[in-house]
Amino acid sequence: MSVATAAFTGWADVHRFSDRSGGHALLAESCSTLRALNPDYPRMYAVAAMADEGKRRWWQLSVGLDDGRVEQMYRRSLEDLEVPHAAAVQVATALIHAVVGRVAALLVLEARAWDPGIENLWIHMDSDGGIDWAGVASPILRVLPEDPAAGEPGTVTLPCEQALLVWTAHRCLTSLGSVYRAISERAPLDARVFWALVGDAILGASTYVPILAGTGPSAGTRRGQLLLDAMVAAGAPVRSRVGVPGRQRLRAS
Repeated sequence: MSVATAAFTGWADVHRFSDRSGGHALLAESCSTLRALNPDYPRMYAVAAMADEGKRRWWQLSVGLDDGRVEQMYRRSLEDLEVPHAAAVQVATALIHAVVGRVAALLVLEARAWDPGIENLWIHMDSDGGIDWAGVASPILRVLPEDPAAGEPGTVTLPCEQALLVWTAHRCLTSLGSVYRAISERAPLDARVFWALVGDAILGASTYVPILAGTGPSAGTRRGQLLLDAMVAAGAPVRSRVGVPGRQRLRAS
């Protein structure tokens, strides 16, 4: 197995992989840009390199979805909202942002992507039991040929923008499918609502991240639409216009 496609089965694997892969500096550079988008909430879009983190309050997405974490988040939301459907939507929104909202922000800004696959993502909980950060076991970034970092340690160069977005969509779906299953087995969450929330996360990044960065919207809009297209082509109905109670939706079209 190559370091670009490594699977992680535990904390020790993260550190073994980090010794072989390189690329921490490049991920840190990109995440510094993401943190600067919202100085009041610097963790909103950035991720952590897990090799640099302690284990406290972190859990691996591939493990934690079935070890009581989802139930904990749902109970917490239900206490706050007292409406089961709304609580399920709140949990889904938080996990969707961790999977796709963060990586979409980097795609919009830099045409780069870390691996959002289920075996690579880690989730950090705050003291109240809510998600406040995400991390990646592998720091490797997918980049385009014209990226100044192409060919450097810690990168995999993909041939074109479409290839980058298709790869990102498919890797996101390995996580999103499991997230939906985990929530829907424990709370009332319609599949159409879930995938509409995924579309919202992508559109939110492609719309608001360029504004926060002070850049033109054209590249972000294009990449957001291409990511939606790639999701749809892979079978995820993210362009659904199903209403989500209490939310105003951007149009995924």
